[in-house]
Amino acid sequence: MEKKGIEVLKDPRQNKSTAFTVEEKERLELRGLLPYFVSSQEIQKQRVIENIRRKESNIEKYIFLSALQDRNERLFYRTVMDFLPELLPIIYTPTVGEACQKFSHIYRADKGFYITPEDKGSIAEVLANWPDKDVRIIVVTDGSRILGLGDLGCNGIGIPIGKLSLYVAGGGIDPEHCMPIMLDVGTDNEALLDDLLYVGYPHKRPPQEEYDEIIDEFIYAVQKQFPKALIQFEDFITPNAYRILEKYQDKVLCFNDDIQGTAAVALAGIYSSMKITGGQFKNQTIMFLGAGSAATGIGDLIVHALMAEGHTEEEALRQLWFVDINGLLVNENPGIMPHNERYVQDHPILPFIEAIHSIKPNILIGVSGAGGTFTKEVIEAMCEVNERPVIFALSNPTSKAECTASEAYTWSSGKAVFASGSPFKPVTLDDKVFVPGQGNNAYIFPGIGLAAMAVEAKYLPDSVFLVAAASLAREVNPSDLESGNVYPKMSNLRTISFEIAIDVANHLFDLGLTRIEKPLNVRTLIKSKMYDPTY
Repeated sequence: MEKKGIEVLKDPRQNKSTAFTVEEKERLELRGLLPYFVSSQEIQKQRVIENIRRKESNIEKYIFLSALQDRNERLFYRTVMDFLPELLPIIYTPTVGEACQKFSHIYRADKGFYITPEDKGSIAEVLANWPDKDVRIIVVTDGSRILGLGDLGCNGIGIPIGKLSLYVAGGGIDPEHCMPIMLDVGTDNEALLDDLLYVGYPHKRPPQEEYDEIIDEFIYAVQKQFPKALIQFEDFITPNAYRILEKYQDKVLCFNDDIQGTAAVALAGIYSSMKITGGQFKNQTIMFLGAGSAATGIGDLIVHALMAEGHTEEEALRQLWFVDINGLLVNENPGIMPHNERYVQDHPILPFIEAIHSIKPNILIGVSGAGGTFTKEVIEAMCEVNERPVIFALSNPTSKAECTASEAYTWSSGKAVFASGSPFKPVTLDDKVFVPGQGNNAYIFPGIGLAAMAVEAKYLPDSVFLVAAASLAREVNPSDLESGNVYPKMSNLRTISFEIAIDVANHLFDLGLTRIEKPLNVRTLIKSKMYDPTY
C-alpha cells in the first residue's frame, strides 16, 4: 500500500521534500504539509551545499549530511555524487575518524545493524530484523582497529556507514542493497567503558575461542539470510583480519578492504608512478614502514604482480623489505608475526634510516599508523638513492600520515612522486603546482562490489585485485601525471568504478566464478545495475 501524508515525508527513500509536484502533493495527501514553491533537485542540491559550506567544522558538516541522509536519501546521494571531491573527506577519511571517536556523543539516528555476544545462537534470526531483504553488500567491522585510532568499539560503526555511502555514490549500488554491520563484541578501551554516553556493549572483548565462534556463526547466518551478499571486512586487528580472510576467502563471497583493497589501490599507484619515474615495475625495490595487515596485504599483491611479470615467488619476495618498530624485518628481528614470515630477509638488523641507505629502495610505502615518521632525513635519504623517489604516506587519518604532501615535495625539492591515504591540497614549489594523489580505497571497492553484485560472484580470488589495480591505473591520464598525481580525478569515481566493474566482471566470467551466464554485452549488464538518485 502506498504511503501517504506525513508518512511519505518520514520515509527517506520516498521523500522529495519541496520537489514534490502539485500533482504529487494532491495524490499523496501532502497539501498543506509543504511550502508552496516546487523546487527542482538541482535547486535543493544548491541549498544543501550552501548550508554545508557555512558550517565551521568538518564534524558539523558530517552531522548535517548524516541528517540529510536520514530524511532525503536521494538528495543526499545526488549531492555527494556531484560534489564528491569536496564531500568525500567529510563522509569518509579524514572526518569519519573524528566521527567514530565521537559517535556515542553525536548519536542521532539508527543507521547500522548491531550484533553482540548476547545474540550468539540466534544471529540468523536477528539478521532477519533488517528491513531490506535483498542485501548484496555488507560492510562489517568489530571496531578493534579503526583507521589509525585503535579500538573504538561500537563507535567504529561509522566506518561501514561511510564505506556504504561510497558504494552508492561511487559505485552505483542501490542503498536498499547495502547493510552496515557492527560486530559489537565489546571493547578493551577503558575510556569507552567508563563513558556514560557510550552506546555499545559495555564489556571487555571475549576470549579468542568465543570470538571465533561469533564470527563463524555470523558468516553462515549471512549465507542463510542474504545468500547473494558480498561481505567486506573493515578495520579488524591484524591477526584476526588475516585469520578470517584465509578461512573464508574461497568459501564465501568476501574480501578484506584493509588487506586487499589497500593493496590494489597502492599497486595502481605504483604502476602509474612508473610513467613518471621512467622505471620498470619488475625492477623496483620496495620498502614498507609498518608490517601490519595493510603492509603485508600490499606486499602479497605486489608479489602476485611481479610473478605475472615473470619473476619466481622467491625473486619477488626478495624485492620487498619491511621495517617495523624493531627495525628491518630480518631473521634476528624479534616477534615475527605469521603474516610477516614470508618477508623475513637474510640481512643484518638495521634501524629505518640505515636500512634506506643499505637497501636503496626505489619506493617507500608508509602504512605504520605513526604520524610524522617520514622525516626530512628520511626523504633526503630516499633522494640520495633515487633521482625520482616514490613516497606513499598511506596511513589514515591525516594526523597519522607519515608526512604531508608539502613536506614530501619541499624536502625532496620537487623530486618525490607522492601519494597519501588522506587528502592534501596542491603544493606550489618554484612556480610548479604539484597535485598529490590520494590512495583512497574508494577507487577500488565500489567497482569490485558492483561487479560482484552484477555477476552474482561465488567468491573473489586474489587475481581480482590485480585486475582492479591495472584497470585503475589505466584511468590515469597524462594531465594527472604531469601534475604528479598517480591517481585519476576523484570527480570521475563513478566512471572509474564502472570501468573497474567491467574488467572484474569479465575476469570472473573467465574464471567460471559467477552464478549467471555471461551476457552478450557485459557493459550493458553493469550499467543496468547502477542506481541513479535523480528524481
